[in-house]
Amino acid sequence: MKKRLLQAAMVLFCTLLLAGAAAAHCEIPCGIYDDEARVAMLLEHVATIEKSMNQIITIEKEKEHNANQLVRWVMNKEKHADELQEIVSQYFMTQRIKLDTKEYDKKLALLHQMLVYAMKCKQTTDLAHTAKLTAVIKEFKELYFAK
Repeated sequence: MKKRLLQAAMVLFCTLLLAGAAAAHCEIPCGIYDDEARVAMLLEHVATIEKSMNQIITIEKEKEHNANQLVRWVMNKEKHADELQEIVSQYFMTQRIKLDTKEYDKKLALLHQMLVYAMKCKQTTDLAHTAKLTAVIKEFKELYFAK
């Protein structure tokens, strides 16, 4: 009896845990999309990554730097790069850029560049990567919203 109760409790716990981890936007064709908001989010993530990089650079220059703050800024940079990659891959590449989309190859190439530059932002604190990432997002925005 206790074993069954424990199993039921574990199943309920796991269900609740996984339900809370569900993404805000799934691959069900609900038709609720705000592409402009997603592009704005991409640019906001880049700005946060850049701020994190600047903070990391500043902290590293300090003679007796605070290791905890350094780790927090590195984790923040990683988190926002991951979130940017999630929007690019799960929102645009999976749901919005259809195979028969006009300028498909160009859009796909720009999205891939975003993924690569986000990866480079995770690997370094080179601000050139955030500049390139911003430029690619703006280029994608113009192509994506072109009439």
